[in-house]
Amino acid sequence: MDRARYLLPHPPHDELSPDGRRRRGQDSRARIVQAMLDLVREGHVSPSAELVASRANVGLRTVFRHFKDLESLYREMSGVIEAELVALADTPFKAVGWRERVLELVERRGWAYERIAPFKRASAVHRHQSSVLTLDNARLVAGARDILRRELPASLTGARNLFEAIDLLLSFDAWRRLRQEQELSVEATTEVLQAAISALLDRADAA
Repeated sequence: MDRARYLLPHPPHDELSPDGRRRRGQDSRARIVQAMLDLVREGHVSPSAELVASRANVGLRTVFRHFKDLESLYREMSGVIEAELVALADTPFKAVGWRERVLELVERRGWAYERIAPFKRASAVHRHQSSVLTLDNARLVAGARDILRRELPASLTGARNLFEAIDLLLSFDAWRRLRQEQELSVEATTEVLQAAISALLDRADAA
């Protein structure tokens, strides 16, 4: 009897153990978040829970078990996007002088804006009904302003009109307008914004 018991196949431990169930739950959660990211990246500004479940290859009940509402799913999505932007912000500048670094911000942000454009469009659609997206947008805007304030000399950060004008030119809204409505290429958009910022800095120097 004992010998026969040892010859029989063992039940799959991972399928029954708490650790196995936990790993399966973590895998389902990760696939749901990735499905949401992929769908938004493809242009679905408001993917339904059913569509997310289908893309993640999980049941609809699984989606709602991991995310009680779409707000918590937005929170996960925002965390992934923010991680990408933080990594970009932590990348050292190539330029040495402060003026060149400010102009380099156009290129750096342009690269980031191209990556997050679908998410920004989706966020704009849902922001009015989502505290997560509202707070996330406010945090990103504040962080971008802090970076600009850090790179400008102190004598210019106090010049409110100049600071606000440069901040506007470095914003996603300015980038989107040139890329979408005015149909400029990435290179042309970069040149236009850098030229505008350079003109503002030249005017400040002359003053």
